[in-house]
Amino acid sequence: QVQLVESGGGLVQAGGSLRLSCVASGRTFSRYVMGWFRQAPGKEREFVAGISWSATSAYYADSVTGRFTILRDNSKKTVYLQMNSLKPEDTAVYYCAASEIRGTQATDDFGSWGQGTQVTVSS
Repeated sequence: QVQLVESGGGLVQAGGSLRLSCVASGRTFSRYVMGWFRQAPGKEREFVAGISWSATSAYYADSVTGRFTILRDNSKKTVYLQMNSLKPEDTAVYYCAASEIRGTQATDDFGSWGQGTQVTVSS
């Protein structure tokens, strides 16, 4: 298990940018696949982006491809989500999560979760 704390959420106008950060505690951060998920009011939690333990592979939901970028710095035990060209439909609570399963997007495969950070995009 790894403990995760997100930050960087806020209110932004449509077309703007935000960068979310997620800091992990524990000695084995570099072993984990890291992911970002989001949950809008009244909707299920959905996968946004994932990155391999070595940062050589990143993958995205179709809805954010070309606008969002996931990055990680294992020396800082931190994963980032750079969000550009934000849309009102990106409004949600964003969570980072850790998994031991390579390439997964399934919520149930992520065993450690942060508390979430709110992102609100105004039109």
